[in-house]
Amino acid sequence: MAAILAELLFDLVKSLVGSWLRQAAVAICAWLDTKIHGRAARFVVGGVLGIAAYFLIPVVAGLLGL
Repeated sequence: MAAILAELLFDLVKSLVGSWLRQAAVAICAWLDTKIHGRAARFVVGGVLGIAAYFLIPVVAGLLGL
C-alpha cells in the first residue's frame, strides 16, 4: 500500500514540476522576445538557447525520471 501511495505521490510531483518548468520557460521566452530586436540577435540567442536545451532537457528528464 505504501508503495502505491509513494508512486502516486511521485507522479503528482513530477507532473507539477513539469508544468511549472513549462510555464517558466514560456514566460521567460515571452519576456526575452520583447528585449531582442534584431533578426541576427534573435538567431544567435535562439541558437544558444537551443544548445542549452539540448544538454539540459535530458538532465532534467533524468532527474524527474521521465
